Amino acid sequence: MRSPRSAGARLAALALVALLLFAAFCALGSWQLQRRAWKLDLIARVEQRVQASPLPAPGPAAWAVIDKRDEYRPVHVEGVFLHERETLVQAVTKLGPGYWVVTPLRTAAGYSVLINRGFVAPGQLGGDTWRRGEPAGEVRITGLLRLSEPGGGFLRRNDPLSRRWYSRDVAAIADSQRLPPGAFAPYFVDADAAADSGGGPQGGLTVLQFRNNHLVYALTWYSLALMTLGGRRIMFRQKRLVRRQPGAARHR
Repeated sequence: MRSPRSAGARLAALALVALLLFAAFCALGSWQLQRRAWKLDLIARVEQRVQASPLPAPGPAAWAVIDKRDEYRPVHVEGVFLHERETLVQAVTKLGPGYWVVTPLRTAAGYSVLINRGFVAPGQLGGDTWRRGEPAGEVRITGLLRLSEPGGGFLRRNDPLSRRWYSRDVAAIADSQRLPPGAFAPYFVDADAAADSGGGPQGGLTVLQFRNNHLVYALTWYSLALMTLGGRRIMFRQKRLVRRQPGAARHR
């Protein structure tokens, strides 16, 4: 049978663990509040950015400094589509499952930009109806600059050899389509809804909604902190009861 002294030591150790957990849960809650502030700022900046007038798509001189501050920026680019080098990337949109049609656009300067021309449903692939009226000759594309999506989708990896694509990985797609190294932009452009017509890919489907559950996460961590604090108070009460047990004094 455990002595009151050993029981008290055990409760003291548990109380210390509870205190450490309380501090950790509070820190996690505060971190989530910081993340929430960052996410709200990001949403505000993106919403302001997409309302700007389209600028020329960045050329080779600016490629080295392109980062997240440039994503979703409206741009325009002129060139000729290389339709024979297009890539179909699996996608799920508000129109259902299907594919993004990603096609290189060769500019007059000699470099290429991958253009996500839009969405096609699986039923459109059989008869190639979406290929009718493909833009020929020089075109001007307006859309949103997007950063590369390396690797693949959730729990799936791109498989260039089998032509299975789950993300718009610019470098991998350019390599599979034999675009000259260093002659393609490190980003792609999501074409707007006016990019194609006549049954072609449906553009303008860029998702601009950002998940912002950080407040819920923060409240969860703070709730756990309060629960831990309550558990610690219970431990202190039990410790006092142990000290008051008969014979506790003989074991001091």
